[in-house]
Formats: sequence, C-alpha cells, structure tokens
Amino acid sequence: MDRNSLIGLSIIGLLIVAYTIYTQPSQEELAAIKHRQDSISAVNREREAAEALRLAQSAKFSDTLPNDADQTALLLEKRKQELGAFADAAEGIEQIISLENNLIKVDISSKGGRIRSVELKNYKTWDGHPVKLMSYDSLEWNLTLSAGNRIISTQDLYFSASGTSGIEKRASMRLQAGEGKYLEYLYSLKDDSYLIDYRINVVGMQDLIAANTNYINLDWKDKLIRKENNLDNERAAATIYYRFADDEVDYISETSDEKQSLKTKVKWIAFKQHFFTVALIADQTFDSPVVETFTDKSSDYVKNVSASFALPYEHKEVQTYGMRFYAGPNHYQTLKKIEDLQLEKLIPLGWGIFGWVNKFLVIPTFNYLNSFNLNFGIIILILTILVRVILLPLTYGSFKSQAKMKVLQPEMTEINEKFKDDPLKKQQEMMGLYKKAGVNPLGGCIPGLLQLPILIAMFRFFPSSIELRQESFLWADDLSTYDNILDLPFHIPFYGAHVSLFTLLMTISTIIYTRMNMQMTAATNPQMKWMLYLMPIFFLGFFNNYSSGLSYYYFLSNIFGFGQQYLFKFFIDEDKIHRQIQENKKKPVKKSAFQTRLETMAKERGLKPPRRLLNSLLVSTILSKFIPD
Repeated sequence: MDRNSLIGLSIIGLLIVAYTIYTQPSQEELAAIKHRQDSISAVNREREAAEALRLAQSAKFSDTLPNDADQTALLLEKRKQELGAFADAAEGIEQIISLENNLIKVDISSKGGRIRSVELKNYKTWDGHPVKLMSYDSLEWNLTLSAGNRIISTQDLYFSASGTSGIEKRASMRLQAGEGKYLEYLYSLKDDSYLIDYRINVVGMQDLIAANTNYINLDWKDKLIRKENNLDNERAAATIYYRFADDEVDYISETSDEKQSLKTKVKWIAFKQHFFTVALIADQTFDSPVVETFTDKSSDYVKNVSASFALPYEHKEVQTYGMRFYAGPNHYQTLKKIEDLQLEKLIPLGWGIFGWVNKFLVIPTFNYLNSFNLNFGIIILILTILVRVILLPLTYGSFKSQAKMKVLQPEMTEINEKFKDDPLKKQQEMMGLYKKAGVNPLGGCIPGLLQLPILIAMFRFFPSSIELRQESFLWADDLSTYDNILDLPFHIPFYGAHVSLFTLLMTISTIIYTRMNMQMTAATNPQMKWMLYLMPIFFLGFFNNYSSGLSYYYFLSNIFGFGQQYLFKFFIDEDKIHRQIQENKKKPVKKSAFQTRLETMAKERGLKPPRRLLNSLLVSTILSKFIPD
C-alpha cells in the first residue's frame, strides 16, 4: 500500500471515530433511556403479575360459586380485585358529547374518555360519505397506569362526562378513583380551527400509583380507513411523520413497514394519509416515542399505524400533560398558519429547488387563480400558459441553437468521416468548428435543463394538491386521481385495468413533440432515437394510475409547445443562420483568457501541450461561452 492510500485510510478511520463519538447519546440521555426502559419493564412485570392474579381469582370464584349464590355480588368483588379503586368504572352507559365548529364535528365517548370520531364538514370520501378521522372502530387510545399491584387500562373504563358550548366548546371526561382522586381528559375546540386542545390531568393519585412508577404509558393506534378511489396510491402516500425538538422533520418510508424507536425528544407525531392527517402536538415535547407502520394488503384499511409514549410522572398532587390534535386536510396554507410547527412539510412538494418552485411560484399562482372561482381545468390551462410564457426565452434559445446545429450538420458529418480513427483530433476539430461558427454545442441542452425544476415541481404538486380532489373537468371526475373512460376486463401489468384518456393524449402528443424536436436537431444516434420514443410509452403505463390533472397539464404543455415550434420557424430563417455562420468563420477567433494562459504555459516549457492540456483546452472552449474573460 502506498503512502497516499495509507494517509487516506487513516483520515477515513479518524472521521468514522469522530462521527461515532459526536453522534452517540450523552450520559444524561443514556440514563433517561435506561430509566424509561426499566420503568416499562416494571410495568410489564406488574401487568403479567396482575393478569396471573386475575386468572387465579377467576378460577377460585368458579370453583367456590354455589348454585344459588348472588352472582352479582361475586362479580362486583371480582371486579374490585381486578381494578381496585377503578372498579366502579368497569360498567356504565356510553355517553357522547359533541364539540362542533364550522369545519369539524368532534364526538367524544365516555367509554375510554376518548375521541369517537372527527368529521370534516367540507370533505367527502370517494364514495360520497363524510370524511371521518379517528373513527371509533379503528382507533385505540389507551393510558396505562400501575396502581395497587394492578395494571389499569383506561380504554375500556367508563368516564363521567360533562360539556359546555359557546365560543370555546369544552368537554370533560373524568375517571374517578376515590374522593379527590381522578384521571381527567379535557377537550376544547375553537371556531374556524382544525385544532383540538387536549389535556390529561392526573389529580390526587400520587399515593395510588405505584411508587416505582416514573412513567405513564400512552398508546395510540389507528387503522387508517380508505378515503380515496385508488387504494394503492393512498397506501403509497400513507405513513408516520414526526418533528424532532431541533426542528428537523422526518418520516417512515411510505413503501416499507418499519418500527422506529426515536432516541430523542419529539415535538409532534402525525398519522398522514394522502389528503388528510391526524397529528398529536405536545405543548413541550414527547420523550423518545416508538412509532410503527404495517400494511395489511388483505384488508381494506390503508395502513396500520401506531405510536407509544412514556409520559413522565413525578407523583405530584396535580400533574398535567398538555397536547393538541390536528385533525384536518393536508392543505398547504392551512398547515403553514399553525404557528411555527412545520406541519406543511407533511405535503411532499419536493426537495431543494423543486420545493422552492412549488412554495414560491406554483402554489401562490395557483391560489391566486383559485380566488376567481374558476373551474380547476381552466386554472390548469392558465397556469400552463403562464409557465410557457416564463420559459419562452429559454425555449427560443434552445430552438435557435438546434437550428444552428442543424445547419452545421454537413460539416460535422465530414469531420466525423475524416477523423473517425482519431477521437481526440475529431473532438478538437469539432470544437474548432463550433468556435469559428459562434455556436455553443450546449446551447440546446442548458435551456432544457433550466426548465426541469418547473416540470418536476409540477410532478410533485398535482398529486399532492387537495384543491384538485374531487374536482371534475370534462370527462375526469376527480383531477387528483386518474380519469377512467374504459374499464378493461383484465389487468395489464404496469398499466392497470382501465384506460386514462388524458394519459393517452399526453403520450401521443409527447411522441409527436419528440419527433418534431428530432427533425430540428442534428442526426441523432439510433439508440438515442429509440430511447426518446420508448420514454413516452413508459410514461403511458406510469401516468395511467396517476393524477389526471398532471397528465392534462403535460398534454397542454405539449400542445403549446407545438404552437411555439411553428412560431419559431416563422421567425428563424435557416438560410440566414447559415450565412451568419459563414461570416463568423471569416472573423478571427478570440481566445478566452483561460485558453491563452494554458497555451502560454505550454510555450514557456517549450513543449507541445500534452493530451491532458489539450483536453483542458477543449473544456475551456466550452466554458468560454459562459465564463467572461
């Protein structure tokens, strides 16, 4: 191994060691994690012991039960043995208290004291039913206490319910454990808001809860109910998001089932679906929660999601845990307005420049056009025109550069034939031709690359835009999903069992547009030709199950592209370009400062420029078009 390799490996090793030291938890964090794990283990041991005691007592009652005994009294005694101070809450009549504003209706059940459902008033499911989040049949919300050698689960106990109405609607759910001892859930809802304020009050239970209990466990599980027509797309968008205390937002991959133990404090956790989300937001932070996703493809549920929290308990007279639920749409402006929580990152607008284009150009323009109450098909049409106008200078520059390259094609072919056995010489001659003719070989590529951020931003925007959800245009019933003009009696792999007309039109127009561009360019490699024609066929399968609004946008963009092509042909005269190129050849070629310096260095050494230097000269020829002297 040479000296440089040894130094490189040593540096890599030092970086790995430094990274390991930097990212490992502090002693305080390790102690907190160990303390929490010990507490959870203790709770589990107590739960197992309590279950064993319950089974033993059940067997005892069964063995000693006389035929004419008062079974009610024995059942009460059994319940007291199992639940202790909470025995009276084992039975009751379920009461429902509703909190309602102009956006949502929240039903809260006295059984478990938890939310029974959140109905969104302005949204319907794909089959016409009201959109409901946190539905009773699919939701689990359970607080686990260790009290008197018993494990108490609140989800099956009956709370006493009370509520008020007015500007701020309130509901109180209390689980009594004796005089002055209770567990309380407080809910409140303000007008014009998707936020539900939620408080857990543990009052007078410092002696009842086991002395070695330092955490109260909160388990939140939900089977996400289908709300859209395309179940596969809905599953592909559903996952768990979370924001750490340091403002970083992360998530479990939508395409995998995964369990994660988050090793640091978390500000919020969100169960996200394609267009709707339920997020639990801490007033302070949650300590090291555990989150998990699981997809049961045999069911009609979108995905199973869960989060487990350990709430620190300090054995105070009154201990309060403050939280809020967000139960509403994945609407960018709505989420953006909720303080500085970065909930808007639930909407996948793209990373880097693609996200910036959406946030600062596409969304403001879209919202402005939407303020005129236009049909969304018309809004997409206007948006397409605006984007085409913005890109017009780039498109024109690309077209003109292609025209110049087409004029030079005979001379380029001659150079290829003349120096086909000497690639370096051929490259030099080509660059010399470009330089003399005043043609930039990258002139047709760079404008196209500069258009990519908008094209990709649109690709992320349309499928994520709840504004398009259930908005119809022409034959499309819902611009947020595929348009279906024909159901096939069979399933085609990679295509599906239906025909999307907008996707078909987009594919045909893309093939025509590709052919027009190829006619404007110099001779293209045959393999590249096949690639350019195969790409639209690939898009046909991919977009057939995608947002019809996106296919419609790309189709319109191609149509306007045809118009621009014919318009440019009217203004660009190839004969004039040819004469101009011939005149440019007669002019002395001005060398760039960089190229001059390289040649001077070579002359001072008294040597011909080496191959590496020649390559640098070729690169400098290209760069001289973009870097001023």
